[in-house]
Amino acid sequence: MFEEYFRQYAILIIFSIVATSVPIGMLAISFIAQFIKVRPSRPSEVKLTAYEGGMQPFEERPEKFNFKYYYYAILFVVFDVEAVFLFPWAVRYGILTKQFGLVALLGTLIFLLVATVGYFYAWKKKNLDWIYNEK
Repeated sequence: MFEEYFRQYAILIIFSIVATSVPIGMLAISFIAQFIKVRPSRPSEVKLTAYEGGMQPFEERPEKFNFKYYYYAILFVVFDVEAVFLFPWAVRYGILTKQFGLVALLGTLIFLLVATVGYFYAWKKKNLDWIYNEK
């Protein structure tokens, strides 16, 4: 029984070992190469600055970004997850209707209804407007 259990999970165990040993090995080789002077270390002030697309940073600390980016990011994640849930359902829809009938369709319609209500709520709260006039 243990042999069959090990055989089933051998690929996962091997993958986990390789996935942890490759980065550790790369870091060790880099450290050893620096230690024996194959890869020299030349720290400078330029190397310690933040990279901003090849340009020199304008300020010492970054500016605060507009909070609207957060709304767009959250809405993107919500509707992206919705699409991820809908693709497998759409692929298996024929088999699901044979097994469960209209219950499978009804569950998905409720899911879409909740997502649509969330979209219209965000629209009504003007979270989707990039620039709007507050009166």
